[in-house]
Amino acid sequence: MAASLSNHFLSFSPPLLLPPPSKTLTLKSLAFPFRRVAGGKSLSTHLSPRPSAAPLRVGTDPKIVNGDEQTQALESEADKKDIPTMKELILAYRKAVADGDEKVMPEIEAAICLMENEKENLSLKIAELTAEITSSREKVLRTKADIENYRKRTEKDRVSFTSNVQGEVIESLLPIVDSFERAKQQLKPETEKERKIDTSYQSIYKQFVEIMRSLRVSVVGTVGKPFDPSIHEAVAREDSHQFKEGIVTHELRRGFVLGDRLLRPASVKVSIGPGPGKAPPSTDTSTVQPGAAAEHLQDATPAPSSS
Repeated sequence: MAASLSNHFLSFSPPLLLPPPSKTLTLKSLAFPFRRVAGGKSLSTHLSPRPSAAPLRVGTDPKIVNGDEQTQALESEADKKDIPTMKELILAYRKAVADGDEKVMPEIEAAICLMENEKENLSLKIAELTAEITSSREKVLRTKADIENYRKRTEKDRVSFTSNVQGEVIESLLPIVDSFERAKQQLKPETEKERKIDTSYQSIYKQFVEIMRSLRVSVVGTVGKPFDPSIHEAVAREDSHQFKEGIVTHELRRGFVLGDRLLRPASVKVSIGPGPGKAPPSTDTSTVQPGAAAEHLQDATPAPSSS
């Protein structure tokens, strides 16, 4: 029995494994892109088909990752190449008319109509895409303009905020300037010790003035200037043979400006011209002329800005 089994196994030979035949796919050629019309009838023309691409072997090229997708792509490209143009359809229609082929003419007419409809649809899509592109471009330009306006507005706010803070700080220091001015007018040093003290605090005042000048702080012009209600505060009006009517004669309190911003108006007296029946004042040199004290103060304070 063992011998028969061994003979049986020896007589059995496995079938030879043959490689499966490689599949070839031929690309389909289309007569024109619109195959069906109403009623489900297929359209065709007698146009000579364009030469199709060579057969493609699936899976034989190691560079092909996905044979099915590659095949579909190539078939789609081949279909596009086989699509007849409008010129070819018109030539085929003329030939059918010349030959009297009434069977082909309706099919070509239907194909031309379908192609015209497709052309109109594509034109509508192009118009929609153009409108979208234009709208997107306008949105980009508006966004860019908004960003630029925001940048300018924030810069303006920053400068305004800095100026306001700087102005508030300087306004709080103006009483110190008034104190130095009053001390300079009232104190008359007589002894050597008093002169040293006067020189000491005047040097401090000069340093303070330099700091104010570096911050673009300047004084308001007063004596001899026309009265300007925007920068002057009229405290009194008086007769004057030295100044015409409307001219500032005395400065009672200094005014200051920070750049173009008024920090404090100057308190002044304004001339109304010479009074009736009054003789002009004597030219005695011992008499202090109006405005002399103001001119003396001008030397110890920042000069008005050129602006």
